[in-house]
Amino acid sequence: MPGTPPTKATGRAFLARLTNAGIWLGMALLALMATLVVLQVAARNFLDLGLPWADELARFACIGLVFVSVPALAGRQVMVAVTMLPDMSKPGPRRAMVLVADLATLAFAGLMLWSFAEFLPRAGKFLTPALRVPNWVYYSLALTGSLLLFAVACHRVLGALRRRDPSADYHDPRDETGQPT
Repeated sequence: MPGTPPTKATGRAFLARLTNAGIWLGMALLALMATLVVLQVAARNFLDLGLPWADELARFACIGLVFVSVPALAGRQVMVAVTMLPDMSKPGPRRAMVLVADLATLAFAGLMLWSFAEFLPRAGKFLTPALRVPNWVYYSLALTGSLLLFAVACHRVLGALRRRDPSADYHDPRDETGQPT
């Protein structure tokens, strides 16, 4: 409704939409990376030509793919994990274990942001060898993904402390066949 102030639910929905956009951007970056690899192989084999810019752009796509996709995985709590102990635990201890995992993710994201704050001011002004773009542009998707991961981890920790399911806002509704609705 126009003029309605944003609510907490709107903020959660916005964060979930951002993480979903990260998935779509990640898929586009994966397609770009695959195209560049095929282009590089074809150029070397058929034209006897190396394309250093293609290697560098594929590396940019790979870095971006990882960092913009991780916040959605963290929101849904589907990152690589050993879940035997939480799965066997009662709901109370399971919530505590999820909270500890989310706090660890929050600490990791905070350390990543701190490292960017230390790294980018000094190294950000230098140009990449082949593309000749500043390092701050080259690592912009990694920084963006780290910021979003920090926001998602904060949201999950606050949800867990309020005894809400911290993953609920990030799951796509599915029908009985498992397809998104």
